[in-house]
Amino acid sequence: MKVFQISAVKPLVPFDVLEKIDVRVGTIECVEAVKGSDKLVKLVVDFGDRKRNILVGMRQERDNPKEIEGRQALFVVNVEPRKMMGQVSEGMVFDIGYADGMVPVLAVPEKPVPNGTRVG
Repeated sequence: MKVFQISAVKPLVPFDVLEKIDVRVGTIECVEAVKGSDKLVKLVVDFGDRKRNILVGMRQERDNPKEIEGRQALFVVNVEPRKMMGQVSEGMVFDIGYADGMVPVLAVPEKPVPNGTRVG
């Protein structure tokens, strides 16, 4: 078993910078493979007032990416849209472990909350 090595804490950021990041809860309604990619899946996420497409590189990380359909998770919703493989991603999922070389898991609320609920 690989021993987990804790990484150093990143440099401090001013609190006002942190307040600019808009993290919200959304329900993953659909997970679809992105044609032409062996890594990307498209998540259709319900944020209460709208749905967004969010592209995530989890296709090789899970045996069945569809297992997260119906789950709530945390997403950054105010990142600039990014085009990948001919599709536009309108946010970023918060996952845990990827940066540390582990198989990522979703960052999820402790209990169900309304879609669109803000973090912080």
